Amino acid sequence: MRKVTVAATQMIGGWNVEENIARGERLVREAAEQGAQIILLQELFERNYFCQKQKYEYLEFATSVEDNAAIKHFSKIAKELKVVLPISFYEKAGNCFYNTVAVIDADGSNLGLYRKSHIPDGPGYSEKFYFTPGDTGFKVWDTAYAKIGIGICWDQWFPECARSMALMGAELLFYPTAIGTEPHDETVNSREHWQRTQQGHAAANLVPLIASNRIGRETEDDFAITFYGSSFIANEFGAKVEEADEVSEAVLVHTFDLDETAKNRRNWGVYRDRRIDLYGAILTKDGKTIPTEGNN
Repeated sequence: MRKVTVAATQMIGGWNVEENIARGERLVREAAEQGAQIILLQELFERNYFCQKQKYEYLEFATSVEDNAAIKHFSKIAKELKVVLPISFYEKAGNCFYNTVAVIDADGSNLGLYRKSHIPDGPGYSEKFYFTPGDTGFKVWDTAYAKIGIGICWDQWFPECARSMALMGAELLFYPTAIGTEPHDETVNSREHWQRTQQGHAAANLVPLIASNRIGRETEDDFAITFYGSSFIANEFGAKVEEADEVSEAVLVHTFDLDETAKNRRNWGVYRDRRIDLYGAILTKDGKTIPTEGNN
């Protein structure tokens, strides 16, 4: 048996970076006390979800990896507690700005970056104003406890992201998130769709999945989003094994036997029976046209 204990957390936002980092640390320590070895905090947890409106002054929030307060802080916490921490932050790299996760290993070292690939754009979620589409490609890290793949929020709606990470050897999939009501129509509730989509990734790839969302109502001028929490952990069959409510701060902890999940992947044969010779349409935008140079 090769067991690993994971945790999903959720908390409110706020504009005070130091307070949010302290709040995140408290949840990380609580998870570690319950035995968690890989602990997920939500997307862009250093402050409120600032992408509701397009404001040039918010571009100043971006920092380099070296200068980011959360990475500096949680690198020390990871080393102290001997835990793995994917840390979401707003990255400045040259003239580009990315929605990025730094993977901090259990010795406090930074294993590398994943930059969000899929950038949404809609009322209240104006991320194309703030973020350049990621250039890292999908990645998997061999951490102290498991090989993990990480997508960021909107990435979780794309099965190609999860499948790519699974093919690259991910034993666990992590998705830090910021999602809630739609400012233009608060009757739209994507909560169950959001969960089912990711449960499908876990089931289709036979890889457990951990998702962390934020909670609370955040207002920006005439817009407001009520983030619906509902962070959860799904097993390799897509069943929710841990789930938070929509309004409460939470720490969810669950243990997986990675040898057992690997056996289930082998036994189901979904990787054996893949037909990559038939999947050309997935490399097109219209199902017909194969991209050529300059047309992608």
